[in-house]
Amino acid sequence: MRITVFGAAGNVGSRVVTEALSRGHEVTAVVRSPARFPQLPAGAAARVGDASNPDDVARLSAGQDVVIGATRPAPGSEGELVKATEGLLAGLAHTGVRLLVVGGAGSLIIPGTGGTTVIDGPDFPADWRGIALACNAQLAACRAETEVDWAYLSPAAVLEPGVRTGTYRLGGDELLVDAEGNSSISMEDLAVVLLDEAERPSRHRVRFTAGY
Repeated sequence: MRITVFGAAGNVGSRVVTEALSRGHEVTAVVRSPARFPQLPAGAAARVGDASNPDDVARLSAGQDVVIGATRPAPGSEGELVKATEGLLAGLAHTGVRLLVVGGAGSLIIPGTGGTTVIDGPDFPADWRGIALACNAQLAACRAETEVDWAYLSPAAVLEPGVRTGTYRLGGDELLVDAEGNSSISMEDLAVVLLDEAERPSRHRVRFTAGY
């Protein structure tokens, strides 16, 4: 497959690029500055582009099978996340190229609460609220789009660097928790989830989640 990854030098994006390359795919790794080229995994085609610019998106996705949006703004610039997602959607409209979006867990429903979302839960960290709200707006932008074949992946509550196990569970709009009530997945296994969905598409214009 031919895959373009926006946010390719980020925590999740770099792992997505590495996973895709390990499976033999042709990867175009997109960053906003050539200064980040050295941070990209070897073997990817490094390109400069801005996910919020539909022209950049159209140019860098031409002839590709899948685009993966893994951008994450710096603290204080959370609004850029929605702009990037809107740019991806606009740039891919009428192209037939599929879009997988790495989102957030804040809008997932906490099991057994009757509908309370993670962001509204009693233990949600205050300093995460800005990015969680941006992710909620990001999901809303996807849900308003009817032309692009998108899928939105909400990770488990705790998403950290770790190990690649290749095992995970999938869900829909409800947070996945283990027997002890924990909700987590490594960035490495989140990349596995994304590439599995890219290779075997089963979710179209819906949100799904993954965890252990």
